[in-house]
Amino acid sequence: MPSTTPPPWWRSAVIYQVYIRSFADGNGDGVGDIAGLRSRLPYLKSLGVDALWINPWYKSPMADGGYDVADFRAIDPLFGTVADAEQLIEEAHGHGIRVVPDIVPNHTSDQHAWFQAALAAGPGSPERERYVFRPGRGPDGAEPPSNWISEFGGPAWTRLPDGEWYLHLYAPQQPDLNWQHPDVHAEFESILRFWFSRGVDGFRIDVAHGLAKDPELPDLTREQLVHPHWDRDEVHDIYRAWRKVADEFEGDRAFVAEAWADTPERLAAYVRPGGLHTAFNFDFLMASWDAKDLRTVIDDSLAMLNAVGAPATWVLSNHDVMRHTSRYARKTVARWLPNERYQPQGPVDLDLGTRRARAAALLMLALPGGAYIYQGDELGLPEVEDLPASVLQDPIWERSGHTDRGRDGCRVPIPWSGQTAPFGFSPDDASAEPWLPQPADWSERGVEAQTGDETSVLELYRTALRLRRGNPALGDGTMTWLDAPAGVLAFRRDPGFVCVVNLSAEAYPLPEHATILLAAGPVANGLLEPDSAVWLTV
Repeated sequence: MPSTTPPPWWRSAVIYQVYIRSFADGNGDGVGDIAGLRSRLPYLKSLGVDALWINPWYKSPMADGGYDVADFRAIDPLFGTVADAEQLIEEAHGHGIRVVPDIVPNHTSDQHAWFQAALAAGPGSPERERYVFRPGRGPDGAEPPSNWISEFGGPAWTRLPDGEWYLHLYAPQQPDLNWQHPDVHAEFESILRFWFSRGVDGFRIDVAHGLAKDPELPDLTREQLVHPHWDRDEVHDIYRAWRKVADEFEGDRAFVAEAWADTPERLAAYVRPGGLHTAFNFDFLMASWDAKDLRTVIDDSLAMLNAVGAPATWVLSNHDVMRHTSRYARKTVARWLPNERYQPQGPVDLDLGTRRARAAALLMLALPGGAYIYQGDELGLPEVEDLPASVLQDPIWERSGHTDRGRDGCRVPIPWSGQTAPFGFSPDDASAEPWLPQPADWSERGVEAQTGDETSVLELYRTALRLRRGNPALGDGTMTWLDAPAGVLAFRRDPGFVCVVNLSAEAYPLPEHATILLAAGPVANGLLEPDSAVWLTV
C-alpha cells in the first residue's frame, strides 16, 4: 500500500535567498535588516516561495559581510536582536514560509571570544588548539607553515608578534577553526540546538567542503590526489553528527551544503543517507549557455543524487557570483571550474541576457528537485559592473591588490518602488544612503514597476511558481528527455508536462501539445524563438 505521508518539504522547495544587508532597510540607516525583511514578508508570500535562506545575521565586525562571526548566539545590532529574529520566524511561519539561516563553521571572526583568548594565552596554550596555529618555517620561523593561498588573495597565514602563524583560508580576520578539537564539535552542535529551539527550519552551511584539514598541513602540489583542505572525507563525520541533532527536533529540519566538489560523485557524498539533506548544484550554475553542456550537467547530477536518494537543488545566482542576467549577456558564456572566479568575456547585451535569464528560470523550475532564487533574480537584475572603486567593500578588492573587484556588484540593494534612489529600499525619512549605490535606471526594474505587467520578469516568476506549486508533475520526481535537435532541450515530466528550451540560433517548432502553460517570450506560429523556453501540457 503506498505511503500517505507527504514527502519532506525540502525535496521540492523553492527557497529565496535573502542577502539581508541589501534586501530591505527598516530603520533608515542604509543597511537592510530584520525589520525590513519582516515588512516584505507579504511580497515573498505573493511571489510564491517556500522558504528563506538568510545570509549571516550574527554579531560580526563585518570584515566579510557577516561571514566573520563573533557570536553565533547573538544578532548583530546592525540587523536587530534575537527577539526580532524570533518574531520574524514566527511571522514567516504564519505566511507559510520556512526560515533557513546561514551557519559558518569553517572559521570565526578574529573578535570571537575564543580567538581573543587564544591570542592572550600565547603559543602552546590549550586556547590556541581550537584554531590552527603553527610555528613558521625557516631558521627564524619567518616563512609561513605552508604555501596555502587565501581564497581572497595572498597567503593563507598571518604571523603574530609572538612568532606563531595562524591559518585563514579567507581574510586574516577569519581564522580557521581546528575541527580535530572536541570543543569545536560540541560548540557547533550547541549552536544548532540554540537556533532550532527558536524555530529555524534548517541551515545553509557555508564552506561545507572546508572544515577538515590534513593535520600535516602539507604544501599544495599538482601531484596531490587528496586536497589538504578542501572536500576531505573527514567532513562527513561532522555532518552525520549534525544530522542527528536536526533529527532531535520536529518538523523536517534540513541542511543545505555549500559544497564545491570536483565531480558529481564527490558532491553526492554530502547527501548520502544519514548525512546532509541537500547540496547546491554549482555545476548547473557554472554551465555554459549550451544545450549539450547543460544536458550533461543535468544528467550527471540527477544520476549521482538519485543513487543516494537525495533530491537535486538547482541554482543560477547567489551573493558570491556574477548575476546570471549579466553572465548570459555575453554572446559566448564560458563554463568555469569550482573555486575559480568567473571572468566575463566580451561586450554586454542586457536584452540578450534577460531573454536567456527568463528561459533559464523556466528550465530551472521545471527540473526535478528544489531550486534557489537569489533576491533580485525575480526582477531580472543585472550585475552592477561599474561601481566606483571608492565604494567597494568586498575584502577581495583589497586582498587582490585591486585586480579583482570582488562580489559587490551582485550585492547592490534591490529596488522596490519610486523613480529615484533608494527606490523604496529605505524609508522616505532615511538618515543614510544605501550602503552600495544603486543604478539610476533601476526604477523600471523595481517591484512596483513590474507588478501587473504580464511581460515583466517578476510576473514570469510569479506565474511559474504558482503553476509549479499546483502541478503534480513538478518538484521532486523524475524526467524523461524527448528527441530534439542540437541546441534544444526538451523533456517530459508526468503527468502531462513538457518543457522545451531553445538554446540554438534558429526558431524551433513546438512539439505536439494541448496548451501552452507559460512561455519565457513570445510564441508565434508555433515557433519557439532562440534563447527562450516554454511549458506545455500534453
